[in-house]
Amino acid sequence: MDSILNQTASIIAISCAGIFFMTGLLTGAWKFSCMIKSKDFKAPYYVDIAHRASFLYSFAALLVAVFAYFSIFSNWVNILATIAPLLFFAIAIFHYIKLGIVNETNNQLRDSDNPSGDKIIMGSLMVAEIGGFFILLLGFFIRIL
Repeated sequence: MDSILNQTASIIAISCAGIFFMTGLLTGAWKFSCMIKSKDFKAPYYVDIAHRASFLYSFAALLVAVFAYFSIFSNWVNILATIAPLLFFAIAIFHYIKLGIVNETNNQLRDSDNPSGDKIIMGSLMVAEIGGFFILLLGFFIRIL
């Protein structure tokens, strides 16, 4: 198991998994606090989203770590392919937390102040997340073939 800790990309992904999981636990406490204080026992929409996304991204980060570990590509390629999706996971969680704090919407795109900026961010997100993981997945398949 120590060999996975000899690769920078895997260390980055496992570290992010831990941070995302802790964020999920903390936003869960925040969600519970909001539910207790609410008349209808519901947390704000994006508090719930931040909580769930943090947990989902923590497990996704572990998957990224495994594929980075098995990828045949160079260390730098694997590092960049690992950082790309993890950075956007982190940005999404941060954004959901921010939306949960202000609690002004339940649809970030519908109520956006900058729709054209959102299109650029969402396009970048798709390229980074899909592209980064595609490289790691390709590196894995090349290795096993």
